Amino acid sequence: MGAGAGCGRGQLFLPSLLLLLLLFLLASPLSAGGQLRYAVPEEQEHGAFVANLGEDLGLDVSTLSARRFRIVARAGARQHLEVNLENGILFVNERIDREEVCEAGGACLLHLQLLIESPLELYRVEVEVLDINDHAPTFPWQEYVLEVAESAVLGARFPLESAQDPDVGTNSVHTYQLSPNGFFSLEVQTRSDASKFAELVLERTLDREQQRTHRVLLTALDGGIPRRSGTAHILITVLDANDNVPAFDQPSYRVSLPEDAPAGTLVIQLNATDLDEGPNGEIEYSFSGHAPPRVRELFRVEPHSGQVLLKGPLDYERASLHELYVQAKDRGPSAVAVHCRVLVHLLDVNDNAPEVTLTSVSTPVQEDAPTGTVIAVISVLDRDSGDNGRVSCEISPNVPFELRSSFRNYYTLVTTEALDREVVPEYNVSITARDMGSPALLTRSTLTIPVSDVNDNAPRFLQPSYSVYVMENNAPGASICSVSALDPDCQQNAYLSYSIADGHIHGMPVGTYVSINSDSGHMYALRSLDYEQIRSFQIQVQAQDAGFPPLSANVTVHIFVLDQNDNTPVIVSPMPRNGSVATELVPRSAGPGYLVGTVSAVDADAGLNSRLSYQLLQATDFTLFSLAPDTGELRTLRSFLEQDAARQRLVVQVRDGGQPALSATMSLLLSVVETMPQTLSDFSNFSLPPEDSSSSPLTLYLLVSLGSISFTFLLAILILTAIRCRGEQRSWRRDGCHCCPRPRSSPESLKTSNLTAQPTTSTAAHLDVPDGGPPGYCYKLCLGPESAQSDFMFLKPCSLPRNNEKGPGNLPAAGKRSQPSQQFHVSKQIKQPNTDWLPPSTQRPALKSSQSLEDMGEIRRALQKEHERLCTLVTPVSEFQKASAGANSIWAPQHSPLYPGHIPALDYQHNVYIPGTPTLLSSKDGPLFPGRENRNSFSTFGKRKKMTTYCDMPDSVVINNDLK
Repeated sequence: MGAGAGCGRGQLFLPSLLLLLLLFLLASPLSAGGQLRYAVPEEQEHGAFVANLGEDLGLDVSTLSARRFRIVARAGARQHLEVNLENGILFVNERIDREEVCEAGGACLLHLQLLIESPLELYRVEVEVLDINDHAPTFPWQEYVLEVAESAVLGARFPLESAQDPDVGTNSVHTYQLSPNGFFSLEVQTRSDASKFAELVLERTLDREQQRTHRVLLTALDGGIPRRSGTAHILITVLDANDNVPAFDQPSYRVSLPEDAPAGTLVIQLNATDLDEGPNGEIEYSFSGHAPPRVRELFRVEPHSGQVLLKGPLDYERASLHELYVQAKDRGPSAVAVHCRVLVHLLDVNDNAPEVTLTSVSTPVQEDAPTGTVIAVISVLDRDSGDNGRVSCEISPNVPFELRSSFRNYYTLVTTEALDREVVPEYNVSITARDMGSPALLTRSTLTIPVSDVNDNAPRFLQPSYSVYVMENNAPGASICSVSALDPDCQQNAYLSYSIADGHIHGMPVGTYVSINSDSGHMYALRSLDYEQIRSFQIQVQAQDAGFPPLSANVTVHIFVLDQNDNTPVIVSPMPRNGSVATELVPRSAGPGYLVGTVSAVDADAGLNSRLSYQLLQATDFTLFSLAPDTGELRTLRSFLEQDAARQRLVVQVRDGGQPALSATMSLLLSVVETMPQTLSDFSNFSLPPEDSSSSPLTLYLLVSLGSISFTFLLAILILTAIRCRGEQRSWRRDGCHCCPRPRSSPESLKTSNLTAQPTTSTAAHLDVPDGGPPGYCYKLCLGPESAQSDFMFLKPCSLPRNNEKGPGNLPAAGKRSQPSQQFHVSKQIKQPNTDWLPPSTQRPALKSSQSLEDMGEIRRALQKEHERLCTLVTPVSEFQKASAGANSIWAPQHSPLYPGHIPALDYQHNVYIPGTPTLLSSKDGPLFPGRENRNSFSTFGKRKKMTTYCDMPDSVVINNDLK
């Protein structure tokens, strides 16, 4: 097979401009018989636009997805077209080959059934697949041999093999062309189906002796744009003359054949005659080159008899007419073939049973679905025609469903009454489709419709109420009973969880008494029950399913506590005075039956467990006294004799009636006296002590323990403080300075000050005061071991104001240098200060480790008295530096004590805090230093951060001492 010039593979499609114009014209919807019709060329790529169904059908494209808009296709059928649910556009889903979809000629239509739900609507759309010139004509063989007798007359016609083109219309074979030659011409004929075939016409007499063969080129052209072509070479052999040719009875035959005819059925008996004799008169029959391949598959021709027999199965629904071309040719030399046409019409038979397709099934269906709910959409199709293709559909009786015809061959299955899953959980609906043929064919299909559960049944307890009897003193966590409920629903709607309703039992939440297993309903006691405290109570148990919304039911559980003999009798009268012995006086003059007293006891149990009996276990003389077993009355049996002992000892036992019995005993000491004193008897106290009036011995033990620990801890602190102060006192006597905290020197604080600092390893800061001035004052500052940084507290001597002079008038003039003797020195050698100002050694308090708090108080008062004439001015270092840099002068301190009798540097309360006592930084009237928080606690022992003393004059110089 050859291809014409310019007909390459790249020319399979129309030019882009013409294609766009064609799509625009074909995409316009055509309304035919109440349905939409569109057209689309074949061989379009995936996604090619076909039509806008949302616009043409007047649908809201935003609801297409929610309403499940879709194309209903038969099972196994290829889905050539699809709908975009976002914009409602119908597009090409896969490439469409018109020659594959529609084998027969004519219009190729795709019938689409469109379905949309809520509400249910059906639309029918036809899409015509237009042929494009994508196939070139082809010949069965590339070279043909044609034998022509030399005696052939002018004008003789020789049919040629037809070219095949799968395209239709103008794209199919349109004409034939023959290469130029001097003997033959070409004439194109048209069949009944508008197809073309060529005949070779003899234009010049042949002479075999001159030219035995002739070669011509036959070209088949289609009518497409661009035009495609196919070629075949014809070899014409000139034969000797065979004067007569066969002849058929008629040129055309018509025959009818049922489509269910079996293979081998005789279609027609052809007959052709030849006047020649011998081999020139023997005729052979065969299909001519015009017969299409499909005909050769279905039919065959007997070469000797001329019978046309059925070879393959026929299908009326695929093709109802077949056109056969049969030729007859004798066996003589230069035989010439003659042709005839046989038209075979097929008769339809009812050979296709209806097809039932469930196009949309909404299962399971909820049991509360309203009447008229669409369960399924059913399509019924019969491929036969006429009455054989008419179908009726019905369902099995006695089901709450019915079929409604919504469109031709379409039905909807809807509910006709309310459903109840608890009665019928599932329906099997038989759908029967029957055609009108004879005999009728039917198809049955079963649709299983499960009914889904809704939470329409509340749980139900097996009993209207529960009574539970629990013996007291039960083990905590023990199971006491079990409740159970049923729910006829299924799955999570039947899953029950148990809980106890909120409430209180004797002021306590019910959850502290009883718990319940939420899954099994087993109830457990959370505490040991005491019959004497609570004898019965009731709780509300709720069973709730897991449905939505959840449903629940309540039941009352009555719990009765049974008594055990777990309480020993308690003797309440007479009350013992010494241990377990009660004493009583009895007059010697008492006669028989004298009521000495009544032994009374109580038992917290109930019933037989609280029934008490009294008896004498021991007695000095059993003949002297008797004890009533029921009332406990103690009476004399006889009069006292001289030889009877003056002190009678009785042991009384009180026993309850429980099993096993519990008892209590007490000793009663009776003194026989001549005369009875005016005193109250031990038997007179018969009242029970209040249950909550007696404190537990455990509380007393705790109080005593806490008191002992606190006292021991406080004593240890006082001893440690006294030992430390004693060591500081020795250093004070040696250095001539008061005992006070010793700060470590901070080089940074000395560098930034106006003072001259000499490096030293000593921990004492020495203050040197010139002669003639007020007496010097020296401190040793001590730091705790955790201190990492500190500043010196430089203390300047203060003098009492003279002539009530105040302010800076007593200061040296600005700009004058300070006297060297007025500077502070930090030296390695500790200089002994002038101690004339100190009190006599006999008046100096000495700290000893054995001194009590009172001695320490005496020391404090002595030091405070000594300090009444002193004042220490302490200013933050930064302020002191600022004053020194600005005026370059030494400020004169003002002698105004902070408050009388207070020595901050020597007050041991800086390092010792005694709970309940005031500290230096706290007082009854408020904080000592306004604007500062005075927080002292036992945890601040030895960790005081700041030690600051102020004079009450505004121009005081203060040096800050930060102890960190």
